[in-house]
Amino acid sequence: MSEVHGGGPPPGAAEAAGPESVTCHEDLVRLLAEQFARADVSLRELQARADRSGGARLPRSTCADMLAGRRFPKKAVMVAFLRGCRVPEHQLPAWERAWDRVRISRLPAGSWDDRGSPASDGPHTFGSPRTSDGPQTADSPQTAGSSQTAGSPQTAGSSQASGGMLSAAVGSAGPVLPGGAVSDVGGGGLRRAVLFAGIAVPVAAALVLAVVVALRLSGRPEPRPEGASGQAVDPGQIVTDDGRAFPRGGSSRFTVSVSPANTGVRLIRRLDAGVGLQDATITVDGVPAARWRPLLEDAVHKWRNQIVDLPPRLTAGRRALTVVNTCVSETGFNEFLYTVEHRINGVWSVADRVDVGPDHPASEAAHDYRVVRGDWAHHQTFAYPPRKEDWDVR
Repeated sequence: MSEVHGGGPPPGAAEAAGPESVTCHEDLVRLLAEQFARADVSLRELQARADRSGGARLPRSTCADMLAGRRFPKKAVMVAFLRGCRVPEHQLPAWERAWDRVRISRLPAGSWDDRGSPASDGPHTFGSPRTSDGPQTADSPQTAGSSQTAGSPQTAGSSQASGGMLSAAVGSAGPVLPGGAVSDVGGGGLRRAVLFAGIAVPVAAALVLAVVVALRLSGRPEPRPEGASGQAVDPGQIVTDDGRAFPRGGSSRFTVSVSPANTGVRLIRRLDAGVGLQDATITVDGVPAARWRPLLEDAVHKWRNQIVDLPPRLTAGRRALTVVNTCVSETGFNEFLYTVEHRINGVWSVADRVDVGPDHPASEAAHDYRVVRGDWAHHQTFAYPPRKEDWDVR
């Protein structure tokens, strides 16, 4: 949550007055977090509600960034989030007006004169339009609508920032000297250089695209996929699977076969570890047996095989076991594949498999699979960790 600095409204003022009092990004973040807390819903459920409504998509990562204040959301995303939190429709216009005020407040103030050129009350660094308080630094807020972070290279998608830099360059008195000073002569040469750069950048982008297309047409292997941190992923570790998920209070139930001669049984669940801290209780034939302990989120290598050992007293001498998983975590619970192993004469082997998901109705039916309050059923394509010994966790 963003910290409220001195000189701002007292704590709690924005919450008490509602969206009408929002004047800055911190106010908006605070009120959105309050709505999320009141809704008492998981990020996965918000995403599912947005998908069902057919409006703007609401990825969990986008929601997390918005609630943490790391990203200023698009208006449509904010509205979809509020609808997912069950905010009444008649209140949404006030939220949209609040978004407009924050959007305007994030624009650089006092940086341009009436002719669209930088104000000339002092020298400034090329490409850094000043706000009314002084020169913009790497720590200054970015203009709204730009995904660029402070200090990061500008991308072609940051249209407002690039437009400001181009206007600043063309309207400046002359070329930039070392140290950021502006020369009084040679302005025409700088303008020509900037215009040339404006033409060269899209041409270079087109050449890169042409090279990529040519590689694909030639049949050469494409670059390996990358995770959220930019780390390359080995294609051999990538798996596509379908599964299901349910929120806190939801559950899944299935029956599996084991040998009555078993001296131990364990469940192995394939899960999407991109959703962290999943927690669920396990019962066997109605008796509390174990727990799926929470795992930390992994945003790069999301597949994991989580292993849980069942108490031997609940499995010995039985040919069939009915397992119920009940979610107790805010983040929900997902499942793609269950492998059941039993130990006979000291040797572990596969006893049964339950393939969960909309593409495996036969497996679900054969194991009497049922889900209560399921809120997601689809495919995912993820990678396992680079080292195979890291695939299995307990």
